[in-house]
Amino acid sequence: MGHGRDAHATYLRTDVRVDMKSGLFLGLATLDLVYLAVGPSGENQKVVASDFTIAAGGPAANAAVTFSYLGNAAVWAGVLGTHAIAQLIRADLAEYNVRIIDLEPGRSHSPPVSSIIVTEATGDRSVISLNATKSQVDSQTINPDILTSVSIVLLDGHQIAASQEIAQLAKSKNIPIVLDGGSWKPGLEEILPFVEWAVCSENFHPPNCDNSEQVFAYLTAAGISHIAITRGEKSILYLSNGTCGHIETPQIQATDTLGAGDIFHGAFCHYILQNNNFTDTLAAAAKIASHSCKNFGTRTWMNKG
Repeated sequence: MGHGRDAHATYLRTDVRVDMKSGLFLGLATLDLVYLAVGPSGENQKVVASDFTIAAGGPAANAAVTFSYLGNAAVWAGVLGTHAIAQLIRADLAEYNVRIIDLEPGRSHSPPVSSIIVTEATGDRSVISLNATKSQVDSQTINPDILTSVSIVLLDGHQIAASQEIAQLAKSKNIPIVLDGGSWKPGLEEILPFVEWAVCSENFHPPNCDNSEQVFAYLTAAGISHIAITRGEKSILYLSNGTCGHIETPQIQATDTLGAGDIFHGAFCHYILQNNNFTDTLAAAAKIASHSCKNFGTRTWMNKG
């Protein structure tokens, strides 16, 4: 389940500062079972994998691991509980120095498990998973002290009620919020006014939004000044204080694109705290995410320069 922080290479670590930053990453954690194969199986077909790995997954969890790897203090908050699979997730996050705040520590049901097939030739992935719809917690589970010494908050939208509470707390403490907009989730409209930076995928479609221009308009109307839309290997579109543009991404031969967006968000949180420059941060995060795609699994890139 990884090789621990001591074995990590120093890739892109030259800008780590002595004054360590702390980030809170609220949302989903899964156990990812990842297979490398010639492609997904068809109906009534078996496929033999050429490689296999297990790691904690989920947008907030992978972002927290990346943020920690880049030299910061990362805290993941969400639902795990007491199930044996939860212990595997705990062990993996602990190996990467991510502190855990379990919002439902007495839960006995299994956390979500994702089964993923990565296509060898292209790095594309096919995922079947259960998200956090069956493990929602209410705002009463949030202790106001959760933001003590926190420099930045990332919300992945998988815990809406808890996110609303934390967003209001962060606003009162002037702690900036990053939205990981992987896909639209009902209730996000209540959170958007608190967001400083919205970094969305091209699959993020708010109500009545079918293209990037409409997404930009929707999020701007919600009060967000810095918006980006990532599009895989294509350039990143952005709108920052009324200025729009695009940022080219490094062109690579991808081995595995699993978790690239999550890794992008963790790197974004790191670099935005370093330079507070939106476009520079997007470019730096794209380098990290692209590098991760050269390796199989969501952890191997940390062990290779």
